[in-house]
Amino acid sequence: MKKNTLVCCLGLATLLTVPVAQADDSAWQVRARAVYLDFDNSQSDGLPLGGTTKVEAESRWIPEVDVSYFFTKNIAAELVLTYPQTIDIKVGGSKQGEIKALPPSLLVQYHYTELGAFQPYAGVGLNYTIFSDRKNILDGAAEVDSSSVGLVGQLGFDYMINKNWGVNLDVKYIQMDTDVKVGGSKVGSVGLNPWTFGVGATYRF
Repeated sequence: MKKNTLVCCLGLATLLTVPVAQADDSAWQVRARAVYLDFDNSQSDGLPLGGTTKVEAESRWIPEVDVSYFFTKNIAAELVLTYPQTIDIKVGGSKQGEIKALPPSLLVQYHYTELGAFQPYAGVGLNYTIFSDRKNILDGAAEVDSSSVGLVGQLGFDYMINKNWGVNLDVKYIQMDTDVKVGGSKVGSVGLNPWTFGVGATYRF
């Protein structure tokens, strides 16, 4: 996994150093989305706690903003951002605390631009999630890791209403997992691995 992450980082760094093939006023694009995070919540050995009690993050809606830069008419880099989100943690189906997660992603995308107003795209990249307030589980008896690094896959499309404005639908799968510790000792891990389903607006400069 660490080798795959390093390869992706080198690939992204290489792309960002390539000279811009198309430098005009339309190189920048921004989107604002409402996104539903649907957590997978798979459990490793040691979890569920006590053999029956499942630890899980509760799925929720979050706001999302992304900024894209087009190196060519087809190739773009996208930075996906939000502010730290409060995620409820359930143990055995009832809320037993909450953590905050800041999950920026950086992706490289290929855009299909030969279909007129309908402009689908596919992307791949990295997610880096920072967890804070991470000891607020079971009244401080349990905690999660401080961060997570994983791959991201993306499919979506823009439908352009005019030269600048469009509507956007977007789906991503994000590798995101964290160890769970009780009394300072690891008892297992939770594969959060959310699917994200977003709808929003696109503005192309």
